[in-house]
Amino acid sequence: MARTHARVKGKSGSSKPAVTDLSFVNLKKEEIIKLILEFANKDMSTSLIGLKLRDTYGIPNVKKIIGKSITEVLKENKLLSELPEDLNFLVIKARKLRKHLSLNSKDLHNKRGLILIESKIRRLSTYYKKTNRISSTWRFE
Repeated sequence: MARTHARVKGKSGSSKPAVTDLSFVNLKKEEIIKLILEFANKDMSTSLIGLKLRDTYGIPNVKKIIGKSITEVLKENKLLSELPEDLNFLVIKARKLRKHLSLNSKDLHNKRGLILIESKIRRLSTYYKKTNRISSTWRFE
């Protein structure tokens, strides 16, 4: 599949290892859920929680052990953030770029970058509105 804003083909993304035997994981389901909630209370994002579980506790795939993703666990316990993580990072990136462009108005390369980031935000927000992840009245300004 082609990349979004380039005229080249890209790699489709990393694939998870095909490990079906997870007997080497020492933690039980309840302990893993407790760790996820503990990390979420420390204001860690879902991707950081997954990295921490993988690197520190040796849990390669939470969904295969628990049967739910980290996002689903946080949603059940009402600890899920208001904005999805990917959309939130794009909004932060766009704000930083707008601040940069207010000081450097002739930076044409970053003007184009801002246009591309805002189009990604627009596409993601329509997807999340369709899936009811964010409210239908949410707007990026």
